[in-house]
Amino acid sequence: MTRSTAVPGGAAATERLRDPERTRQEILDVALSEFARNGYAGARVDEIAARTRTTKRMLYYYFTNKEQLYIAVLEQAYATARDAERQQDVDHLDPVPAIRTLAELTFDHHESHQDFISLVAIENIHRGEFIARSPAIAALNSPAVDLIARILERGRATGDFRRPVAAIDVHMMISAFCFFRVSNRHTFGTLFGIDMLDPARRDQYRQMIGDMVVSYLAGP
Repeated sequence: MTRSTAVPGGAAATERLRDPERTRQEILDVALSEFARNGYAGARVDEIAARTRTTKRMLYYYFTNKEQLYIAVLEQAYATARDAERQQDVDHLDPVPAIRTLAELTFDHHESHQDFISLVAIENIHRGEFIARSPAIAALNSPAVDLIARILERGRATGDFRRPVAAIDVHMMISAFCFFRVSNRHTFGTLFGIDMLDPARRDQYRQMIGDMVVSYLAGP
């Protein structure tokens, strides 16, 4: 006689556990939008469970508690940003087009992943306390800075880049422009009557970030 194993949520949950990765990903996708819209404190686990057609117990079966779910959402959001950089091989490019391409990739990612921008803003409200609990996020971002460092090293060797600057500062420069354009769209638009996400302005802004970085690195 075999003993059956109890699974949170009954028959429906048992069916979901047959494809645990898909279920886990569905929960993360819905949780991303819920946290981005309502923040950590305002997000409701019951709402996430309802939108994924599962139960709160099943959700905790995968993620233990709300905090662990939120951290998993942050980890996925940062991993998606880094995946975009890995998929675009810039190591074979000359230094100037390489750094420009990297800036444009960040521009494109931030524009198309606006929930990521909201999450980062929310995490800053919490003073980065949840990111600090995830060694995975720090590990994800180190290769991004290493990539910039390699481009800068090649650029100095060719004479294209003359300004002495740390890779992390270039990363900050690119992130600042691309992040601000999305995060401050509404306040900036209200104050100055400009929609920074207006498609008619997109090419101008995309070229601007590339020009800014290349011109700065060329330096005096």
